[in-house]
Parts: sequence; structure tokens; C-alpha cells
Amino acid sequence: MNQPDRIWDRRLEQHVLRLVPGGLYVSAEDEILTTVLGSCVSACIRDVKNGIGGMNHFMLPDAEAGVSLDSESAGRYGSYAMKLLIDGIVARGGRPENFEIKIFGGGHITEGAIDVGAQNTEFIRHYLEEASLEVAAEDMGLTFPRKINYFVRSGRVMVKKLRALHSRSIAVEEQRYRGET
Repeated sequence: MNQPDRIWDRRLEQHVLRLVPGGLYVSAEDEILTTVLGSCVSACIRDVKNGIGGMNHFMLPDAEAGVSLDSESAGRYGSYAMKLLIDGIVARGGRPENFEIKIFGGGHITEGAIDVGAQNTEFIRHYLEEASLEVAAEDMGLTFPRKINYFVRSGRVMVKKLRALHSRSIAVEEQRYRGET
């Protein structure tokens, strides 16, 4: 699994942990997780009673049949990223009945292309419904990328909608992580 980079955030005036596509991080510390989403989706989940939470960043709902997954690539797919995030929180003492879940991303940021964001949005909603897990907040879809800052301990999320000019660079980055370039 991709480990997040620790970077300095000038606006927040502190270090944050930056997740890339396929990334996942679980913590019981007072940390801030950040990522930029185009068509990708992030779930921010925390146990409100035990203070354990985390975030993932997945690119596609599921791997195609026959694709072999290793620990580095599994997090790119929602079906694995969600299981890994939930299992990671539970392994540290979190309990699903205490979960607060917030979901973000799923934008349609490239014109004329297949709407991967809509597929990811449909997947995450269906996954959580099947698991009987309720969404407390979301910012999904539309035509722009988002920067997410997730405060693990409090569950607070800051969402910054990015201008359209960022869409192309984010789409190129997502394609690079998928291996399409």
C-alpha cells in the first residue's frame, strides 16, 4: 500500500500526510490527511468513540477479471480499498457501529471520456448500503476536482473545489497511476 508523504501545508501551517491514488492511511493520532480527487473517490471513516480513523483514495470500483493484485496496487480499487480501510480501523480497536463516514470525489473532469467518476460514486454508495453503513456527509460528482483535508481526530473535512484548469493535470495524473499513459 502506498504510504503517504509528509508535506508542509502553508495554509494550515503544519505538516499533513498526502495520499496519492491507491493510498490509504489509518491513525489514532491528531493528524491531517490530504489528497486531490478528480474522478477518484476518498472515503473518510472514523470511530467517533475511540478516535481511530482513516482515509483511502481509490481510482476504479474493482479490478478487471484476471488482474493480479499486490499490496501496492490493491488500494487503487474501491472493492479492496474500502475493505482495507474498514479492516484497518477495526484492527486498531474501531467498531463499525461507531463509524462516521464521509465520501468525496467522483467528478466528471474530462469531456467526452467515460464517466469513471459516476462509476466510482455508484460503487461507493452501493458498497456502504450493502454493508449497512450510513453516510454522514458527502461532496460527490459534478465537473471539478477537489482538494480534501481530513482531520482524523475530529472528523472535520475541508473541501476546496479546484478550478477547471486543474482538471487536465489531475486527469493526466490519474491516467498515469492507472498505467494508461
